Amino acid sequence: MCRHAAWLGAARPLTWLIHEPEHGLLKQSYAPRRQRYGLINADGYGMGWYDPGRAEPVRYRRAVPIWTDANLPALAQVARSTCLLAAVRSATVGMPIEESATAPFADRGWLLSHNGRVVRDALRDLVDDLTHDLADRAESACDAAWVAAAVFLRGRAGLGLGEALTEVVVRAGEKDPAARLNLLACDGASIAATVWGDTLFHHRLHDGVRVASEPLDDLPGWQAVPERSLLTVTRDDVRVQPL
Repeated sequence: MCRHAAWLGAARPLTWLIHEPEHGLLKQSYAPRRQRYGLINADGYGMGWYDPGRAEPVRYRRAVPIWTDANLPALAQVARSTCLLAAVRSATVGMPIEESATAPFADRGWLLSHNGRVVRDALRDLVDDLTHDLADRAESACDAAWVAAAVFLRGRAGLGLGEALTEVVVRAGEKDPAARLNLLACDGASIAATVWGDTLFHHRLHDGVRVASEPLDDLPGWQAVPERSLLTVTRDDVRVQPL
């Protein structure tokens, strides 16, 4: 159910997550090694990055398999930032396959990807005190877009990135015991991610930290994040805490 990855550190191109690693997101789209649900991620892909000249992140999303986009290699070479996020999609059965249903979702300075599935009824109660209609806040009718909308509403209400992810995941998970809620989000200066039903790893390098659903290469240093945990990454710290 999707693969995603992010980087925080020295400025790097998006090829750093997609093409350069032996098992980058391009390879994970058709041959993931640790994906628990689904065999292929061909229902779209997206990427987001931060540019000093813009107040909000830049996004590029397509509803086609990542390997079919002839424009991507050159674009990923020049799209460079200190904070990157990219994802390949395996759509939940019954959910639309369209660009608006493809991660990363965005609101102001936040980007978010959802690896998993959840019934939308489990999300309705999350917004009763914030808005009357979550569907109007979501980019798409898909479950991931509803998750993103719930997180973004909490950000607009004043919660930090990790706090917003935690509240949505824990409360939605209580409503839907079968939910898989691996979220990956960033704000340009930090990364936050949850582990709830699938795998997540982080890799600290001398100039930054990579976070991914599964290791992007076989180099030593990748560490698995335990189930039902929150991972937070800043320039100075990597922290894991239980949900």
